[in-house]
Formats: sequence, C-alpha cells, structure tokens
Amino acid sequence: MLITSSACKFFKRKSSIALNGNLIDLTSPVVMGILNVSPDSFYDGGKYKTADEIVKRAEQIVEEGATIIDIGAISTRPGSEAVSTQVEMERLLPAVEVVRKRFPDMPMSIDTFRSWVAMRVIDEYGDCIVNDISGGNFDQNMFETIARLDVPYVLMHILGTPKDMQEAPQYNDVVQDVSRYFSDKVRLLAKYGVKDVILDPGFGFGKNLNDSYDLLNRLDSFKVFQLPVMVGISRKSMIYTALETDPDGALTGTVAVNMMALLGGAEIIRVHDVKEAVATVKLFKILKSVAQK
Repeated sequence: MLITSSACKFFKRKSSIALNGNLIDLTSPVVMGILNVSPDSFYDGGKYKTADEIVKRAEQIVEEGATIIDIGAISTRPGSEAVSTQVEMERLLPAVEVVRKRFPDMPMSIDTFRSWVAMRVIDEYGDCIVNDISGGNFDQNMFETIARLDVPYVLMHILGTPKDMQEAPQYNDVVQDVSRYFSDKVRLLAKYGVKDVILDPGFGFGKNLNDSYDLLNRLDSFKVFQLPVMVGISRKSMIYTALETDPDGALTGTVAVNMMALLGGAEIIRVHDVKEAVATVKLFKILKSVAQK
C-alpha cells in the first residue's frame, strides 16, 4: 500500500536524528563524506589501505565541513559480487577503530547490509548510523537488529543485487514503484520500533539513466513520508555517462546534480568531494533564505 498524505498524519516530520545521545540537526541539509576502505570501489577503490591513509582521509572529510563520515568496506558498484563477512570485518573494524580514536565525537555511518557486522561494530565502537543498500533484503535480521541497537537506519531502494541490478531494470513508474517499496518497508520498521529512518532512493542501484533523472526531477514526491531523504549521486554513471566522461571527470556534474537534489528536498547528500558539497549547501541555503523573504 502506498502511503498517502492523510496516512502521514501518524508520522511527525523528522527534522533531526538521534545518535550517541546527541541530535543531528537536519533543518538545514548536511554532508556525509565517503571513506571507502574496499580495494575495488568504482571511484576511489584502494586509496585508503593503511591506518595513516584512513585517518588522513577522515581528517580531510572533517576539515572540509562534513557532518557525518560514512565508512564502507564492500564495493557495491554494478557487476560486483559481495565479499565474505570475514573479509568485510577485516577491512571495516580497523578503519572504524582508527577513525573513532581520532574523532570520538564525530557522527559515523557504516555502509553494510549485514546485521551481524552492524552489531559487532556498534558493540565495539559505539553507536553509528547503519547505511544498508539492500533495505533489509539481503539480511532478514536487519530490521530487528536495528530496533534492538536503537540506531538510525538508512533505508535504500535497490532492484536486484549489485551483480545484476543494471541488467535492464524495469519499472511501471520509477517514483511510484520506489514509493511503494518505501511504504512497505517503513511500516515494517515501525512495527519493529525503529525510531530514526532515512530514505535513500538508490540512484544507480537498479535504475537506468532516465530512471535516475526521473527520480531526481520528482525527488520532492518522497516528502509525503515525513522522513529525511539522503541522496548519493557522487560521481556516478548517471553523471559521467551523460557527460561522456568517467568518474574522474564527473565533479562538475556532481555539484550540479547535488544542487538539484537539495532543491528537491534532500536533507543529506553523500559525497566523495566534501568541500564542493559544503559550498553547494551554503549556496542553497542563501537561495532559500532569499526566497523566504
């Protein structure tokens, strides 16, 4: 069932998320900086292998003005296959440890679809956002685990798996189909008692070029859920394919689409290039403040 405006009276518009006893204010958009420790991510795979490289990247993310650091240890680029839980943990745990030691008060997110990984990280290093590309589809225990851990959860839409998601994805209407997915998942999360849910439409995860720009053009459709929306478009194929370049040449396009996402109501933008994203948010806030006068 699709959540309608009338049904949303049961949901209070979320303008913040709670983490480690503190509130992350989302009344103005914030930036989530990406720290990939996988060797094969589509843009920066293999750049951050040692503890020093990881800490230096975390320092860059913080110094350039991000609000959240998102650490991931598995590539989910199109065509990729999942590594074992052991390999994920061998990459992720040391990275979280050194970043937490260097920035104990910095809000952190872990990019994982495994509930056991989330439990282990949070048990050893404290609360963090769980950023799950599968929306609970790859681990049937994920929603129950998030409820028990009482941490914020990024609910992303995906069609298929990273290995096959870009093999001719089909929708009747991509916005309506993603909305139905969110509706079902949000109701289930509410039943489990999850308090903080962030919606991510999943750009590039089972969407062709037209699907992605249709989602971007109608991003404000997801406001009906009364939940924060996160957009992760940074240097993705929807940008570099359209511009006939590659991920290295997609920074200008990323800045442009991030502004479109902010205009569409995104509260969090997840990026590789934090400095440019922070500048984009600053200009967006000026634009909105002038419009409200």
